[in-house]
Amino acid sequence: MFLNGLDETDQKIIQLLIQNARMSYSEIGAQIGISRVAVKMRVQALEKKGIIEEYTTIINPQKISGAVSCYFEIETKPDFLMEVTNLLNKNDIITQIYRVTGKSKLHVHAVASSSEEMETFIYNTIDKLPGVIECSSNMILSRIKDIKGLRL
Repeated sequence: MFLNGLDETDQKIIQLLIQNARMSYSEIGAQIGISRVAVKMRVQALEKKGIIEEYTTIINPQKISGAVSCYFEIETKPDFLMEVTNLLNKNDIITQIYRVTGKSKLHVHAVASSSEEMETFIYNTIDKLPGVIECSSNMILSRIKDIKGLRL
């Protein structure tokens, strides 16, 4: 599996943190049979190595009145890919940018506070990107499954 490069104790710690990232070192230690201090040292080592990247709060925009979430598939001319990526990266409405398979393609997720804000974003940003060959968008109607990070 994904955790094969870690010892058994680190694997157990990560599995518990995936279930509940707010679990205390004491709770983790009690469940796997090591001290709170040992858990803290191991978690800090995992963070330092970049294995654990962050702890975050995930907001569901669909639960906020009027929020609109869209995915964009953008194909650019090869010479414009980095410029387009940099322009998109500067925009606060954009939450995720992925380089995907295919020639100079990006998968972009954006969340706006309203349909009007999304329309303005599309008009002022997406429609004006240089070197775009093709762009399609899909508005998200409902979230059925949304997994963040590694799941075991």
